[in-house]
Amino acid sequence: MIINHPLLGPRDAAEFVYLGDASLIDRPDWQDPDAAEKFYEYGYLRDNPAGQHQELWYHEQGDRSWLVVTRDTLSHEITKVELARDVAKARGRDK
Repeated sequence: MIINHPLLGPRDAAEFVYLGDASLIDRPDWQDPDAAEKFYEYGYLRDNPAGQHQELWYHEQGDRSWLVVTRDTLSHEITKVELARDVAKARGRDK
């Protein structure tokens, strides 16, 4: 599988480490009154989707960047690759 890195161009997936669902970017606020329940859901509950899915990948054997890869879990076709920092900023996590 080839991942088209936004800064470095096409790279073999062997250079990357899969780190899970991209929803991990949306970490709960620890000061929220329901923080314990939200952190439980954040840490342990995951969907197992069939089809388009956003995933976190880490470029371990390259520039050490984090990417959000939109990939079809049935065909492994990659339709979009973004820097995770850009996705986090777009979601309001710029701190």
